[in-house]
Amino acid sequence: MVFQMNLAAVFAAVAQASWKRTKPVLVRDTVILPALGFLGILLLWWGVALLRRDLMPTPAEALVNNLDFILNPFYQRGPGDLGLGWLLLASLRRVLLGFLLGAIVAIPVGFLIGMSRPVMLALNPIVQIFKPVSPLAWLPIALAIFNLADPSAIFVIFITSLWPTIINTALGVSSVPQDYLDVSRVLEMPRWRRVIKIILPASLPYIFTGLRISLGIAWLVIVAVEMLTGGVGIGFFVWDEWSRLNLSSVFLAVLVIGLTGLLLDAAISQLQVLVTHRRSTAVS
Repeated sequence: MVFQMNLAAVFAAVAQASWKRTKPVLVRDTVILPALGFLGILLLWWGVALLRRDLMPTPAEALVNNLDFILNPFYQRGPGDLGLGWLLLASLRRVLLGFLLGAIVAIPVGFLIGMSRPVMLALNPIVQIFKPVSPLAWLPIALAIFNLADPSAIFVIFITSLWPTIINTALGVSSVPQDYLDVSRVLEMPRWRRVIKIILPASLPYIFTGLRISLGIAWLVIVAVEMLTGGVGIGFFVWDEWSRLNLSSVFLAVLVIGLTGLLLDAAISQLQVLVTHRRSTAVS
């Protein structure tokens, strides 16, 4: 009993010493270094603002000018006077609708391309032709079809979300080791079961990589689309504030857009961890 207590004390002392060594490194990597990076950006902004005092505000001035937007993100003071939170939600709704519709179409198409050479030969030229087309080139076509700004923006997001997910899904499906497929044929596994039990789990990292790229592109595109179509949204807010020469609000919008993109990417990453963990648990 005394030996066990001494051994437990030794383990506790080792763990405490290890934590003391890793804690400064963790604080440095997660707090100090990122803070220094942001401080460098603020200093650069401050220096440029001092050179262009006629137009560009300093970080402190921008903070003071944007206090109303920051403290009251969900105000409603009229039909066209909404808080930044409502504008952000409107843009997120369009992005998520277009992105989800694109994923629903792109993932099955990617599976077909990856599993069937004739389908790949038929669809690959279409993907390669339309993939480099600028997202904004689809906007006039969407406006001609729908004659409304909101569904047109969703359609543009849908189109631009397709290609990364299709390409990465097809790559993942075609990269499944042939030995796995041979074993499934020996076991006389039905085709649908082969897809669910073998091909899908092996392709999930590729699929989520495509989804992350597609969502990032969708969030980039919605800002430009809303600048052109107007209405309620974070992109139109940027253009409207620039038209009023209110750069303080433009800087705030840029920060909000960047943070939202970071959170969207983190959400997809967490979803990937959740899905892959569940599938690995189910297999085991």
